[in-house]
Amino acid sequence: MSNKLIIAAAGSGKTTLLVKEALAQKNGKVLITTYTQANEAEIKKKIIEINKCIPENVIVQTWFSFLLKHGVKPFQGILFEKKIKGLILVNSQSGLKGYTKTKQPIYFGEEKEFERHYFSNALKIYSDKLSKFVFRCNERTEGAVIDRISRIYSHIFVDEVQDLAGYDLELLKLFFDCNSNILLVGDPRQGTYSTNSSPKNKQFKKSKVVNYFFQDNSINIDTDQTSLSVNYRCIKPICDLSNKLFANFPATTTGNTEETRHDGVFFVEEKNVEDYLCQYQPVQLRDSKKKEVNPNYRVMNFGESKGLSFDRVLIYPTKPFIDWLKDNNASLADTSRSKFYVAITRAKYSVGIVYNYNLQEPIAGIQNFGE
Repeated sequence: MSNKLIIAAAGSGKTTLLVKEALAQKNGKVLITTYTQANEAEIKKKIIEINKCIPENVIVQTWFSFLLKHGVKPFQGILFEKKIKGLILVNSQSGLKGYTKTKQPIYFGEEKEFERHYFSNALKIYSDKLSKFVFRCNERTEGAVIDRISRIYSHIFVDEVQDLAGYDLELLKLFFDCNSNILLVGDPRQGTYSTNSSPKNKQFKKSKVVNYFFQDNSINIDTDQTSLSVNYRCIKPICDLSNKLFANFPATTTGNTEETRHDGVFFVEEKNVEDYLCQYQPVQLRDSKKKEVNPNYRVMNFGESKGLSFDRVLIYPTKPFIDWLKDNNASLADTSRSKFYVAITRAKYSVGIVYNYNLQEPIAGIQNFGE
């Protein structure tokens, strides 16, 4: 058995490494799974780019599709007699029963209200309960679920492991003791999404996911924090700023030494935004669609830009991020920290930050556009 967790920096080529490792396996079947459909498509695209086609022994599918196909459908009737009719995606805790007099939510319980706890009225399983259901099936069958999967796949690769949460992590722990070789790859600093909002393992969500693998000595996995620590996308000033956001992680070094006519991190005053967009054509990045931007230039939300690469970006920051730039000890929520890390590290050569800066308070590493 061989289990490995690789903690990767942005722009370090983690998807390429994972794909090459999968293509190197000529014997046995390989599963590559990830949370988002966008990343599933990116993995398939990378395989075709390298290999011209997806080999028959390599299966790429989302985490939810994988659990439905191998954890739910083959074991229908084990926990629940009715036919399960698919998956329903939810963004918050499912199974709402009602509210208390003080308007606190009450949820259907697993033990006494099993069907309402796991399923919608149409008998679709809630996405936030999917991994829990598979875990319970494995318990009831004394390990048959994990055993079946390990006999199908000799290698199981998980990309963007920081997106997994709740009972997903309990399933990973079970996989570590099966006969499959497990490879997890991800960047906890890019923890902007979660598969579910389950209270289970909530202390290990997103950027804190690595703590799950460190907190239990019985977890059978080796951790590599150095192999993918070079960011080949971003130039040094951008890497330096991103490193400050997660000072507790090993610092990322740059592998991009190219120079252009406009390199580095810049404050851009609101009155100069139009001129900046016209001159440099950056992709505009914002926290949400509520933020008004110039509709004549490309725009994306921070989370939406994850996994992508651009020559230049222009960030519309929130006030907490500006406060953090002024004082790196200022409070910045974990998800906000990850969102800004993602936004900053999309750029190869320049990051513009929309802010009416005070010339009397310069910030190290950030230039003022227009001076």
